[in-house]
Amino acid sequence: MVTNIAFLLQSIAWPLVLLAAWFLGELAHERWRIPRVSTYVAVGLLGGLVNLPGLTTDIQGLPFLANVALSLVLFELGYRINLRWFRHNPWVLALGVVESAITFGAIYVVTGLFGLPEDQRLIIAALSVSASPAGVVRVANELRSAGQVTERVLHLCAINCFMAVAALKLVIGYWYLSTSGDLVLAAFGSIHVLVTSVAVGGLLGVAVPWLLRLRSTPERGVTVVFALSVLLLTTAAFGFRLSPLLAALSFGIVARERRVHLTNAQRDFGTAGDLLSVFLFVYIASLLEWATVGTGLLLGLVLIGVRGASKAVCNVAVARLSGITERKGLLTGLALTPMSAFAILLLDQSRLYGFEPAVQVLAAIAAMMLLQELLGPIVTQRALMAAQETHVTKE
Repeated sequence: MVTNIAFLLQSIAWPLVLLAAWFLGELAHERWRIPRVSTYVAVGLLGGLVNLPGLTTDIQGLPFLANVALSLVLFELGYRINLRWFRHNPWVLALGVVESAITFGAIYVVTGLFGLPEDQRLIIAALSVSASPAGVVRVANELRSAGQVTERVLHLCAINCFMAVAALKLVIGYWYLSTSGDLVLAAFGSIHVLVTSVAVGGLLGVAVPWLLRLRSTPERGVTVVFALSVLLLTTAAFGFRLSPLLAALSFGIVARERRVHLTNAQRDFGTAGDLLSVFLFVYIASLLEWATVGTGLLLGLVLIGVRGASKAVCNVAVARLSGITERKGLLTGLALTPMSAFAILLLDQSRLYGFEPAVQVLAAIAAMMLLQELLGPIVTQRALMAAQETHVTKE
């Protein structure tokens, strides 16, 4: 009898938690204007805390599904990137690169004060460069946000993601070289993955718009084709051990340049995108182990402060040069606070590919991930609202 009950709970755990996350997300958003994604994370954390059977066990296929969900968001982020803007305002591109380098350096120095091993310091620094596209894009779409700060946040988020993947792949290559002495394996784990992932995503970004132009495709059909293409890209990336996140971002950027557009109504990829978003944030939260949160709380608070200060100060410093006020520069830096969804999946993907230090790193920064995932979307929401770029209507 007990065995049957345990099996039943394990079987219905995920559907039950996802349903609860959706209902609570709608309730919290309607009553207190809390971003839905923060509530999804809270439900996932609660499920992990009570060790709900079936939620905290390692179920085959869930990492792939989570990568598909995040890849859809990265495609949409890439689709909203205008490369011509970088030519007209090179300060934005320079800011993204320099701020990423400063954040990497600052986090690397600070983690040394806590006596962490060299490889863990490099990994944490690489992850801290990133800003979570899932948190930023979902909140921006939820608020129907548009304007100087919003566009700058999206473009800087894309740059941060690319720089974070590049930095982590180089760290992985360095780790392979230092542990095995195999230069070919090190290059395969870093440079090859970066170049090939961008190339595959770019190739699909050229091919899919070309196929869509062969016949008249309705707007809904365009969305379906792009979603299926992202699924294909993620599957291929897993099969060839590439970066599905970087490939999806490149796919979106090139598709935008090919002048094939999604409408505003199709953002988040409709109902399927909403469902995958709920799953993504609950899944990310379920990966965190509460036993490691308390031990790394001080480190997490320090890292959050240093990372946030780095992004805010850099954006304020070049605000006038890049065409905005210092206040909008500060709001831009604050809006880049979320990082956990992207960072955790990037780390988990590296673990699946055989990168051993990934497990220790996730335990070391569990507190940082928890706080960033819960509070980061709220900071982004408040920053965009303070910039007066939201256009929310009564639903």
